[in-house]
This record gives sequence, C-alpha cells and structure tokens, in this order.
Amino acid sequence: MAIYFTSDTHFGHENIIKLCDRPFQTIEEMDEGLISRWNETVSEGDTVYHLGDFSFRGARGADHYRAQLNGDIHLLAGNHDDRTLKRHDGQFLSVNQILEVRAGRQHIVLCHYPMREWHGVYRRWWHLFGHVHGRLDDQPLGYSMDVGVDSNGYRPVSLEEIAEIFASRDNPFTERRKPARRQAAF
Repeated sequence: MAIYFTSDTHFGHENIIKLCDRPFQTIEEMDEGLISRWNETVSEGDTVYHLGDFSFRGARGADHYRAQLNGDIHLLAGNHDDRTLKRHDGQFLSVNQILEVRAGRQHIVLCHYPMREWHGVYRRWWHLFGHVHGRLDDQPLGYSMDVGVDSNGYRPVSLEEIAEIFASRDNPFTERRKPARRQAAF
C-alpha cells in the first residue's frame, strides 16, 4: 500500500481553469482529466492525504467525485472546502486543519497553507502544503513542498517521489542558528 499527497483539485470549479491556466477547456474535461490521472496513479487500498480545496460549490457535491477516486482519502481542510465539510465530510477517513503523520521513519506536517517553519523542522521533518497553485515552486524552502495538482502533473505525488526531491535539496534548518541581534531603534 502506497502513500500519496495532493491538493487543490478544485473539482467542479470552472474559474480555476483560467485562474491557474490549467490545460482544460471545460469543467467536465478538467474533472475527467483529474480523476483519470488520480486513478492511474493511486490504487485501491492506497492512502491519499488531500491537503485541501477538494471540490468547489458546483452542482455536484464532493461525494460525486469521491465515489470515482481510488484510495482511502484523508482531507486537510482548505479555504474552499466549506460546503464539502458541511455536507460530505463523511466521505473522508478523517478531516483536519493540520496533521502530523509518520510514514515509516519520516515525520510529516500537513496543512493546506505553506509555513515558513513547522514543528520538527530542525529534526528534518517535512512540511507538505497546497493553496498556492505552484507560485512557490521556484522558491523551495528546505523540506517543504507544494503537493497541489498544478505543481505535479495534475496527479497525486508519492512519498517516494517526494523523498527523491528532498534528497537533492539543501535544508537551511539542519542546524539551529542564533538570530542576528537587532539594534533597538530608540
């Protein structure tokens, strides 16, 4: 059983196509493309942590999309998940705002929003997030990563893929540094 991470699918959200320059012409094409890529990647029995903005306030509810997706899904609530949480939170194994998980020996802090520093950062814990739709991809920060679909080929990304990416990164948090003292401006 594999572990995957994703975010910001925005199922049923027409305007996200234009806002994020997604390569789809219609909501139907986007939804079908996202579902297809998800199911090509994730098998039944795999675990998926969805880091928010699962679906939008369209005509179809989160249950419609959830029924078509492989895997056991945990949801980290995003800023567009209000209707999903109100009507369909039972579609997910768990729903949280922030979550610390352990995958093998790796500790991971999960949240919809990116953080500059997170619990365990000095012990090489990872931080996975969404929300920014790839806007921080050219500014990586240690062992943190946008796992949203806009940054990852419109599909979930595996634990092993993330480990490979982080293996080639410098982590500015591996040593505690004393902050420079600031002079008081009196």
